[in-house]
Amino acid sequence: MAVGKEILTKIRSVQNTQKITKAMQMVSTSKMRKTQERMRLARPYAEKVRVVMGHLAQTHTDHGIKLLEPHREVRRAGFILITSDKGLCGGLNANVLKKFLAQVQAYQEQGVGVDVVCLGSKGLAACQSIGLNVIASATSLGDSPKMEMLLGPLTEIFQRYEKHELDTIHLVYSGFVNTMRQEPRIEVLLPIGQNEIEDVNGDSTLNWEYRYEPSPVAVLEYLVRRYLESVVYQALSDNMASEQAARMVAMKAATDNAGNAIKELRLVYNKSRQAAITTELSEIVAGAAAV
Repeated sequence: MAVGKEILTKIRSVQNTQKITKAMQMVSTSKMRKTQERMRLARPYAEKVRVVMGHLAQTHTDHGIKLLEPHREVRRAGFILITSDKGLCGGLNANVLKKFLAQVQAYQEQGVGVDVVCLGSKGLAACQSIGLNVIASATSLGDSPKMEMLLGPLTEIFQRYEKHELDTIHLVYSGFVNTMRQEPRIEVLLPIGQNEIEDVNGDSTLNWEYRYEPSPVAVLEYLVRRYLESVVYQALSDNMASEQAARMVAMKAATDNAGNAIKELRLVYNKSRQAAITTELSEIVAGAAAV
């Protein structure tokens, strides 16, 4: 059994760790509220634009806009992988990377090449470690990412689609469901409208048409890039809200585990101290009896 001084040293060490995890939990709680608010403000716009663009992609087939043209055969696929820059958020990054790598493996088995744009250092490190072709990346995005930081990587992958170097582009991120649940998602970003085809064609309530000025093509040519950027930014906001929620839960679990470890160490310390006192009393009694 360890001596009392060693046990006290362990208790102080666990207490110091508990203070750190408690502070990180409180910081994550505060940041989570802000990211959730930003996510909720952006979500209605992004979802509505997604439905509208899905409808327009089906009804205006003679627009001549390259980003709206579907490619007949998928020979090379692109991925926009969104992960966190920091760890200590449970299995958030592991789950989204597992789903991403499964899709990449499925493409590779079909002989389809893969290019990746990484938003977040965890995804970038994972792709580099397994030798995937990373064509652009953005890291250290901070708690309030600016759209200017994403324009370079997004322009690179969108230009490759326009040049027919990529035939489809997937968006991979962690979707925020609630504080206790975050689910990895893979969505088809390009060709536009792939996710909404069934809704647009099957829902009778969507039999409507828009009027554009000066012309539908001129408006669509400007809006299509804004639409794609808004969808990616919405996914990034979802991922950041998921990151803060997962980190809050992970730090709370770590704090609770540290509390349990302290209780167990205190119990061991008390038993050790009691045994030492009993031994000392026995020696005193034995010495008195001998005299």
